[in-house]
Amino acid sequence: MKTFKNSLAALALFVAVAASAATAVTASPLTESGQGFDAQQVSKRVRKELVTLPYYGVFDNLAYKVEGDTVTLYGQVVRPSTRSDAERRVAKIKGVERVVNNIEVLPLSGFDDRIRAESYRAIFNTSSLYRYAMGSNPSLHIVVNRGHLTLEGVVGNRMDKQLAEFAARSIPGVFSVTNNLIAERDERRAR
Repeated sequence: MKTFKNSLAALALFVAVAASAATAVTASPLTESGQGFDAQQVSKRVRKELVTLPYYGVFDNLAYKVEGDTVTLYGQVVRPSTRSDAERRVAKIKGVERVVNNIEVLPLSGFDDRIRAESYRAIFNTSSLYRYAMGSNPSLHIVVNRGHLTLEGVVGNRMDKQLAEFAARSIPGVFSVTNNLIAERDERRAR
């Protein structure tokens, strides 16, 4: 009975310490903007705005960095409207005072459009890679710029990363393939 009481007291102490630590972590407002917005909340809102852009798709790649009340946008898009929509949406987020738009609009090219279509078919028809094209926000992005193909995003494991690169290299007319895919399982092990 005494060990049960000791265990219960230790559990209560652990819960109290964990609750105070959680409160300390969540109570860190952005002091530079003076508006009390958490950088993590702003980052989540920026991500949501970017992935829900109406014409954001598998041939676009967007990234961002939040520093205080400034958001810097990066990446490549096929449509100029996607670039301007991204900047406009992010600028409306509470806690964001300035947006630096470094998004590159890819040049119009029938040659690149052919490579995009062929790479989509080659990659997503390869064994288990079809699942990365599913949903409104694909986790694997194909960026084609003047015949150079870059794979961006996240896949489940190293084998899927290699399969995607192999499929991309099989496309005729591609000058080079850069594989920037992150294998999620390998990333978790590294932590």
